[in-house]
Amino acid sequence: MNPPHIFFVLCLLSFTFASSLSSSTPNTITIPLSPLLTNHPSSNPFQTLKLAASSSITRAHHLKTHVNPSLIKTLIHPKSYGGYSIDLKFGTPPQTSSFVLDTGSSLVWLPCSSHYLCSKCNSFPNKTPNFIPKNSSSSKFIGCRNPKCAWLLGPNVQNRCQNCNGNANSENCSQLCPAYTIQYGLGSTAGFLLSENLNFPGKIVPDFLLGCSIISVYQPAGIAGFGRGAESVPSQMNLTRFSYCLASHEFDNSPTSSELVLHAGPFDDGRKTNGVSYTPFRKNPLSGNPAFGMYYYVTVKKITVGEKRVRVSNNVLEPDFNGNGGFIVDSGSTFTFMERTIFDAVAQEFEKQVNYTREREVEKRSGLSLCFNVFGEGTASFPELSFKFRGGAKMRLPVANYFSLVGKSDVACLTIVTDDVAGGPAVIFGNYQQQNFYLEYDLGNQRFGFRTQSCQMSV
Repeated sequence: MNPPHIFFVLCLLSFTFASSLSSSTPNTITIPLSPLLTNHPSSNPFQTLKLAASSSITRAHHLKTHVNPSLIKTLIHPKSYGGYSIDLKFGTPPQTSSFVLDTGSSLVWLPCSSHYLCSKCNSFPNKTPNFIPKNSSSSKFIGCRNPKCAWLLGPNVQNRCQNCNGNANSENCSQLCPAYTIQYGLGSTAGFLLSENLNFPGKIVPDFLLGCSIISVYQPAGIAGFGRGAESVPSQMNLTRFSYCLASHEFDNSPTSSELVLHAGPFDDGRKTNGVSYTPFRKNPLSGNPAFGMYYYVTVKKITVGEKRVRVSNNVLEPDFNGNGGFIVDSGSTFTFMERTIFDAVAQEFEKQVNYTREREVEKRSGLSLCFNVFGEGTASFPELSFKFRGGAKMRLPVANYFSLVGKSDVACLTIVTDDVAGGPAVIFGNYQQQNFYLEYDLGNQRFGFRTQSCQMSV
């Protein structure tokens, strides 16, 4: 469905529920985090890997070219198609919805109204009902001149507020903020902006900007944007830091979960978490691109395979004055993406150091670019892959985070993908490589921290 059709549907559906809308806390919030599930987990291991690989590459295309006082815990759930979900409650009384945890975007949106339409979503079970604005006494449409409208649609949106007659007071302007359309790696969503209450045990976040999507393509759940934009969860909650630990996802429906922890308490200057190594966040020099501004960039000084440093130009590992290059951390991507020059150098080093035979037929079927036959090996052995960051922090990946057995076969494939798309971040560090790490986004001190840790919790 093209954008004009989407907008036409939005205009029609908005009238079905517009008239129904009405105009001392804990130190921690912990949220469950779980893997996203499909109806047919792991039924075809080649197809599962190919979907994860292709979606990671498509996601990379999107990220590289896109233009546009409390402590709270919640659970994180890994899902079989490669993402992680959390449950959040919006409205009065609260309505529970499932969201994909995404540090590579900023808007928080959910399937909204009884008229919600989703194309190509049949293979994804909808475990939570759609959010119904008319059932919430705290739901309000965002007006065209409300400053929050410009958070998502940009400062020029004021020129589209024609029915406001030049009145800058949003309360005296009845025109709604224009409908949004957002493109993700594999799909898209469109809807209207609401002001709502975000509810946690013992804490309510009022006037939270929420996307009310009424039409989507290939989006199995809402998105909880944890990027650096003004509309993200960390920005709207004034978080000083947030952290999570991603349980291993085996692309099945194992009942596992881990935790997302939100810190909105007093800023602790220089405070360090036990056992955590830190590297500073860095800004993309192209500040005029809002997409690059919402990403979490860190500086990689060295990539190592085994004891061998991979020859990669610093001009690629650090963003240039055009905003291209650099390393970002993205929980919304499954497999890590590397630009061709970096991937080829890493893959060549693995080939030099391992004695297994390449399985090119499996590479074609799985969509992965480096697979080896490990038949007869009790435990397959591969060189360690590590990243050394600015400030000396070194991340040594467990082999399970970058080589995966294909189903029950004797073939192991490198779970890093590449493509010929240029521009934007050169390395997009996906959630498969983040498994079983405690990851801390220290916003107050502008740094990224990590340590190895078993993340799995039974539910």
